[in-house]
Amino acid sequence: MNLARQLYQLQGVELEIEAKEPALAQTIRQLGDKKVVVEAEASLASEKQRLGELERQQRAAEWEIDDLGTKLATAREALYSGRIRNPKELTNLQHEVDGLKARRDQLEEKALGIMERVEQAEANVAAKSQGLNKLETEWRLKQKELSSEKEHLSGELSQLGQKRKMLSAEIDPAAVELYRQLKIQKGRAVARVEQGTCRGCGILLSSALLQRARGSELVRCPSCGRILFLEG
Repeated sequence: MNLARQLYQLQGVELEIEAKEPALAQTIRQLGDKKVVVEAEASLASEKQRLGELERQQRAAEWEIDDLGTKLATAREALYSGRIRNPKELTNLQHEVDGLKARRDQLEEKALGIMERVEQAEANVAAKSQGLNKLETEWRLKQKELSSEKEHLSGELSQLGQKRKMLSAEIDPAAVELYRQLKIQKGRAVARVEQGTCRGCGILLSSALLQRARGSELVRCPSCGRILFLEG
């Protein structure tokens, strides 16, 4: 087989390997990556903590309202019982009743506001819980896909590695060494010739050079130095 063709085939295999290796590395990095799920879990935990604090505030407000209600009922009972006849004491007791009622009204308004925040926090917790469940389901499905993709890419790379090994063994060692050196220098060692032009650098090649490239010897582009591969 034409040496240039063999090297061109080797280059094709290696280009496939170079394309698939980063894809495999990316797939491996994504396997087990739960960043999105962990962030959703943290957000849900934070919202639950906020809900717990609001519920604590709500209970405290309700207890205080009940306590004020008891004190207000006692003060009113004393005020209207008729047992107290001293005008000053009655005035002071009325002030106490008015103060307790005002404080209770303030607390009831505050408790109403807390209740609304509790309801909103409960809705947020429910939404975040649902979102987390969805993310976890999607993550598990994605992990299965990534695992399959990893196996597929690993299998392909293994086959390509064997093919590269076989091709390298069939080619003259000196030609392989030249190929390796050019690959290091230029990225691609072999340039296909199309319509008399080197596809590596775009230079138009002479008829004599094209004729030589059709033979068995390795011919290099006079401009870019790559090995020329001419079909046919």
